[in-house]
Amino acid sequence: MASWNSIPLEISYEIVGWIAFASWSISFYPQLILNFRRRSVVGLNFDFVMLNLTKHSSYMIYNVCLYFSPVIQKQYFDTYGDKEMIPVAANDVAFSIHAVVMTALTLFQIFIYERGPQKVSRLAIGIVVVVWAFAAICFFIALPTHSWLWLISIFNSIQVFMTCVKYIPQAKMNFTRKSTVGWSIGNILLDFTGGLANYLQMVIQSIDQNSWKNFYGNIGKTLLSLISIFFDILFMFQHYVLYPEKKASKSLETGEESNEPLIDPSHEHV
Repeated sequence: MASWNSIPLEISYEIVGWIAFASWSISFYPQLILNFRRRSVVGLNFDFVMLNLTKHSSYMIYNVCLYFSPVIQKQYFDTYGDKEMIPVAANDVAFSIHAVVMTALTLFQIFIYERGPQKVSRLAIGIVVVVWAFAAICFFIALPTHSWLWLISIFNSIQVFMTCVKYIPQAKMNFTRKSTVGWSIGNILLDFTGGLANYLQMVIQSIDQNSWKNFYGNIGKTLLSLISIFFDILFMFQHYVLYPEKKASKSLETGEESNEPLIDPSHEHV
């Protein structure tokens, strides 16, 4: 396993990594606190939460397995060279475990608080079922040859795919309601900070190793940062430019929803 060539870069890597971890981890709390204070989840899209839980669960599987399994680490070195560093840090593992717990708590709030007429769509349920069924099939394909690195790369690809699609329902809902009331901007600002820090962490490691293999050796982490930053900018534009909270209607603040469906009614799930 490769070692650091520069102590200052190593220290910078750890500091920036924990900044990303802290920002991303804390980003779950503004939405949880907002839901608790309002005793309502109106304005929070349920499809987003469902897809987000699958995303973080698959990301946790990838991080935990690659960080703790010597067998998978050996397969990684055999593939990318023993001079490379494992592209998963302790803060990645800590973040992903924490993320699963916090997202599960948010899902629990959906069941106990006022939620209006919104329901989880059949489309979102279908995506989650298909994704986990695909993961199960891949497990049985990898089992005979012990292709564990390939298997966890599937989970990494799943989390990238879920990151691509999970924000879309919330962005569409904000557009439909012409409001971001009930959707915490604190979550977005912290997520944006974490995305930038995460990307910077990978750049620092690449500079030290004079190699950019960790970008395509952990393509999920690279795309995760870029996709998250894109959607964070979109949500900030919605919140501060398109639908400033001071212009939100009183009906939205009291929990009333637009009658316009978020998706085609044929995809609604009771």
